[in-house]
Amino acid sequence: MQDSEYLGDLGGLSAHRQLVLLDPRGTGRSATPTDPTSYRCDRQVDDVEALREHLGLDQIDLLAHSAGANLALLYAARHPHRVARLVLVAPSTFAVGTSATGESRLETARLRHDEPWFDPAYAALQAIVAGDATDDSWTAIRPFFYGRWDADAQDHQAAQDGHRNDEAAGLFGADGVYDPAATRAQLATLTTPVLLIAGELDLNSTSGVVAELADLFPKAELVVQPWAGHYPWLDDAAQFLATTETFLG
Repeated sequence: MQDSEYLGDLGGLSAHRQLVLLDPRGTGRSATPTDPTSYRCDRQVDDVEALREHLGLDQIDLLAHSAGANLALLYAARHPHRVARLVLVAPSTFAVGTSATGESRLETARLRHDEPWFDPAYAALQAIVAGDATDDSWTAIRPFFYGRWDADAQDHQAAQDGHRNDEAAGLFGADGVYDPAATRAQLATLTTPVLLIAGELDLNSTSGVVAELADLFPKAELVVQPWAGHYPWLDDAAQFLATTETFLG
């Protein structure tokens, strides 16, 4: 439940494809609903469909990142004939009832052991996995979400402040929103080509859990982008662009 500004031009993809970026309800340019329960992921499927109808398109190529992948999965399950191609970037997998384990996150994090910021960030991650997180813990692990914790990554992280609707985020995946068994069954019949991009260093959407998601589709391609974190279009724009443009083209 964050507006679309952080996506930028997706590593230059806008030079090859027309990008229509959706601000989820209650974020960015989208209105705040009077009924907070409409922040639920399953309720927002109709927003994506309304956008497709507004654009006058019979089909769309749908790209989703992180938690937005849950919305894209529900949309593809409900409107399979409206999705020409589906791209899931560092996807969250709650909609299909899976998630990365604490140990898999720690294992991925240890790949960064030679980074100068590693020790305090790893200690904070251990606290989070153990259920002892503080606000400082979440701040400390921010470097893990980028392939390089350089000035560009720090600027990107800082620019996200104030763009997230915390109330909406708390309701997006509320109890009863997802029916993993039904969604899995629907995705098993999806004829749409699917591209899944995982970051090798991403401890949020680990490559293992993204691979499990890929196995649910009849026509899926999994790409693990080397040395990429949770935002692969920032870590290596050329590699990300080559992967997505080849698939979409």
